[in-house]
Amino acid sequence: NPDKSLAEHDFVSYMKHGPLAALDVVCEITKQPKVNMTGFCVGGTLSAVTAAYLRAQGDERIQSLTLLTTLTDFSEPGEIGNYLTEESLNAMEQNADIKGVYDGRILGLSFSLLRENNLFWSYFINNYLKGEDPAAFDILFWNSDATNITAACFKQYVRTMYWENKLREPGGMVIDGVPIDLGNIDVPVYFLATIADHIVLWQAAYKGTQLVGGDTRFVLAGSGHLAGVINPPAKGKYPHWINEDLPEDAAAWFDGATQHEGSWWPDWYHWLQSHNDKQVTSPKPGKHKSYPVVEDAPGSYVKRRLG
Repeated sequence: NPDKSLAEHDFVSYMKHGPLAALDVVCEITKQPKVNMTGFCVGGTLSAVTAAYLRAQGDERIQSLTLLTTLTDFSEPGEIGNYLTEESLNAMEQNADIKGVYDGRILGLSFSLLRENNLFWSYFINNYLKGEDPAAFDILFWNSDATNITAACFKQYVRTMYWENKLREPGGMVIDGVPIDLGNIDVPVYFLATIADHIVLWQAAYKGTQLVGGDTRFVLAGSGHLAGVINPPAKGKYPHWINEDLPEDAAAWFDGATQHEGSWWPDWYHWLQSHNDKQVTSPKPGKHKSYPVVEDAPGSYVKRRLG
């Protein structure tokens, strides 16, 4: 979790110390020239920017790109858009400048209030009024583990993408001196959205299919932002919809889609297999001389909580 000492680290820093650093390490440890990159939500936006950044420089290490509940065109931000005004942006930016970060707990509360009956007031009713203990729910526990965002990255992300929607414009964003054009992403791209997502509307996620230049597939899963993605096949929960065609309009895509029972994971697995020549044996952690074991997974940094 970043603190005030990292306030000046912007979107470029997140890219260089995140996906780019991971890409270098994965290629070195596995001795493979290419990887399949996957990003979730804001991580998907970061992954898309990274892919475009690399292709602009002739770097072909990304074999395929998977974007889970990801916005690349921010013209339909959903309920979040109701809270975005010039005044609110200025207030959030000032708050971030004072603290050096934008508090992850405020972000978490903001997302919960988008579904206030289920994700906010239900806890007051059940826990406070009825005196009931909250049911154990692994996904919501994970969801409540908030992460701060550095002030510089928060301001750049919210204003440049959400407010100005520059990412969808070829060259609208310049990252580390490189104009970003999502149309330069010419590798296979798998988009996954969820039908009841209150943070990334599936229709908004669909717009990304019209921006990238590679062989593209869009799948719509049942349920919401987290539960629709984390849906193992063994559970037998939530259907998914597939349409091989990608018309410009999301509603037209859905009208032509067919519903399939169960998890979307097998479809993704077969898609990945179709775009990879072979599988390699997973290397054993800690066996590479340049990357010794630091501590047991998942790492002590993961266990740090705000508060």
